[in-house]
Amino acid sequence: MPEGDTVWQLAHRLHQALAGSPLTRCDLRVPRLATVDLTGREVLAVVPRGKHLLTRFEGGLTLHSHLRMDGAWKIYAPAERWRGGPAHQIRAVLGTAAHTAVGYRLPVLELLRTADESRVTGHLGPDLLGPDWDPTEALRRLLAAPDRPLGEALLDQRNLAGIGNVYKSELCFLLGASPWLPVGGLASPERAPALAKKLLEANKQRPARVTTPWGYRPRPFQGGGGARPDRRLWVYGRAGRPCLRCGTPIRTADQDPAAEERVTYWCPTCQPSAPPAPPTL
Repeated sequence: MPEGDTVWQLAHRLHQALAGSPLTRCDLRVPRLATVDLTGREVLAVVPRGKHLLTRFEGGLTLHSHLRMDGAWKIYAPAERWRGGPAHQIRAVLGTAAHTAVGYRLPVLELLRTADESRVTGHLGPDLLGPDWDPTEALRRLLAAPDRPLGEALLDQRNLAGIGNVYKSELCFLLGASPWLPVGGLASPERAPALAKKLLEANKQRPARVTTPWGYRPRPFQGGGGARPDRRLWVYGRAGRPCLRCGTPIRTADQDPAAEERVTYWCPTCQPSAPPAPPTL
């Protein structure tokens, strides 16, 4: 699932491509919006809110979309071939004279009044990349359930908006805390929102996410011999490989068995404490 920095980048690209121009084409391919035509309305802004995208039009209307796991918005020049997937996966087409934005596999697509945006985003906590960022409020929300595992609390968008599975794993490592440690057990809990903000701000304009001091892309060793290991991330995606800090093999486990695609990566040496045992059947 795209995280806050990725959605911020996408909103920035969509805003540059569409904002300030009237739509010359509008095709919303979901049943409840099949008769909606926004052609002629100017695109005022494309705004990120955590992992949500808000495309605002003149006349006080907003198109709300969320990518979840598989959704994508692609931007094309007028004569460019669309390459985001087969036609039956297209859920939205927003075109101006200069660009066309095509939404593929969007699980959430709805039109609402701009004044009612809080209906779809009002539950979110402070946005790590938004103008409403408030570290004090973010910390208050995190500590409101002190017995909750840190990894789960970081993923809860009602606490901080924008963290996904990558940043959850990386933040827990940088905090030196097990993802299963109760939030109230953190020695310095105020570091969590501050570090989350720092990481997302540092990556919001990067083409590839980096959380380590090295942060280079894989490249061949001199003289061949295979690819140099990718050291952009501390633990995420590194199952079984040595920890970049201590050399212990990185481990994985489900943070929440009920959640899909929520595998947690952690170093058992740098982040001591085992995950809870699965229930006995």
